[in-house]
Amino acid sequence: MYHDNKPFAAAEAVIADMRTKSESDPLDMLAQKLADMTDATIKRIEETEKKQASLDNTLDDHEKRLARKGAGGIAPTTWGQQFIAEKSEEIAGLSEASGGGVKLNIKSVTGATTSGGAIDVPMRDTTAMLPQRSLVVRSLLNVIQTESGTVEYAAQTARPTAADTVAEEALKPESDIAWELRNVPTRVIAHWVKASSQILSDAPQIGGMIDSELRYGLALKEEQQILYGDNTGANLNGLTPNAAAFADPLSGAIPAANKLDEIGLAVLQVSLADFMPSGIVLHPSDWWEMRLLKDADNRYILGDPQSAVAPNLFGLPVVPTKAMTAGEFLVGDMFSAATFYDRWQPRVEVGYVDDDFTRNMVTIRAEERVALAVRHGDALSYGTFL
Repeated sequence: MYHDNKPFAAAEAVIADMRTKSESDPLDMLAQKLADMTDATIKRIEETEKKQASLDNTLDDHEKRLARKGAGGIAPTTWGQQFIAEKSEEIAGLSEASGGGVKLNIKSVTGATTSGGAIDVPMRDTTAMLPQRSLVVRSLLNVIQTESGTVEYAAQTARPTAADTVAEEALKPESDIAWELRNVPTRVIAHWVKASSQILSDAPQIGGMIDSELRYGLALKEEQQILYGDNTGANLNGLTPNAAAFADPLSGAIPAANKLDEIGLAVLQVSLADFMPSGIVLHPSDWWEMRLLKDADNRYILGDPQSAVAPNLFGLPVVPTKAMTAGEFLVGDMFSAATFYDRWQPRVEVGYVDDDFTRNMVTIRAEERVALAVRHGDALSYGTFL
């Protein structure tokens, strides 16, 4: 074993000399053991040097590659690199017969709008959606979930009113109470749109927008039906057709009554029917006409314009909604007057209809199934402003 490293060469010479000593001498035996240990240590050092040299070479190779690729560590693929990567075999086999040339096809970039792809990619901003109004009439009602297609309830039609004072040992008066069983069918409110399956895949947010718009369309129709459904065909039996017609309970005691006065008289009408009014439904234009009323000193009756005035009249919340016809009003104990039933809450489903599949189209349907039971029409006062 020979080494360029002088300390290792000297150590091997000493080991060789130690091994020539007599094995019977204890000192010689100790020298032999020491020689074996030294030999094993030298071998381990040699193996470590080899591994270190291999690591140095690998690290040097990586450093050179990174230096060629630049600070980012990942070099862009140039046309020249494409040429080398794709034509390496042809380069190795170049011959005089082939003329010493290799072809590389590169797409040309011209002034045409489609040449080389989209160079100027447009920025897409937030989609401009149509405004949506606040829908709150439903929130005034008692809402219950049902699992039946028909809602059945018992309505009291006669009250026991024969109670009277009774003399001792006299016969007590008999009263009568009557009930009527009523059925309210659930009604379906639905609509659908067509959409391209590609646009739903390429722009998932469009699917969410369609879902939102379809549900909003259901809510719009629902609010209109709650107020004005005439119970014909598939229509709901709405609030205004069942409400008590407005009748001045003070029989004209307030001269030149304005809109504020009429709302106050409607509140009184409901109260005299033994119900506690809980809300007022108006068209926004009627509400703001009242909001802008001024007194003889030109001061706003319902509050200064700089103050935040919640829609409220006579201590009752006002619901301004375009679902209410302008010039009309509805006042009442909404919770006691009617119950709204959800059979199917709004759902949106997607499927193929007719030739949708072959046209890469889908049909998106939104629907709900609901019922409205107006239990006490006299808890409501509905009228037209004079």
